[in-house]
Amino acid sequence: MKIRQLTNLLALCGVIGAGRLEQARAGALAGGCWYRGERADLAKRKSPLDSVAGSLGGAEVKVCYSRPSAHGRTIMGGLVPFDQPWRLGANEATTISLPVAARLGDVVLKAGTYTLYAIPGAKSWQLVANDSLQRWGIPVDAGVRKHDVGTVTVPVEQTDAPVETLTIRFEAAGPNTLSLVIEWERTRVRTTLKQAS
Repeated sequence: MKIRQLTNLLALCGVIGAGRLEQARAGALAGGCWYRGERADLAKRKSPLDSVAGSLGGAEVKVCYSRPSAHGRTIMGGLVPFDQPWRLGANEATTISLPVAARLGDVVLKAGTYTLYAIPGAKSWQLVANDSLQRWGIPVDAGVRKHDVGTVTVPVEQTDAPVETLTIRFEAAGPNTLSLVIEWERTRVRTTLKQAS
């Protein structure tokens, strides 16, 4: 009986180990950004994986996102509907990694990694920090939204010229403060990211 129990236990460990191996194959890191699938397939994507970094509290803040292009399509209010959650890019959920506790707008975030999504509107956007990680960017449904950490409402600005490909960047905005800037088509939104005291 004991031999049979030991055999069953070893078989169970093999199943668990295989499950972990399969999970590891399902996602990996490229330049510190998590992605799903095989690394060789990244080059074939229509919306390439990219990242942007800034310095906050003497350490690196990083955003990982996939960059779709307009290709003549109407983006805001068209491809990206108003007043509905949008993954803020393509493919995997967009992430922000914070080396220190920070304030995104008026939302305090502990050091760590969060996903970001947006609810765009014609005059303002909601930017949402969420702690559901390593997931495909859609759907942003009730199961994802129950992991929301906080929401920032920001006004919409117009760009001087059309922006063909979704662009996220950081700009210096004062001591231990960055602006997180998002641009696509003729739309720009921004919020502050400041080291929390």
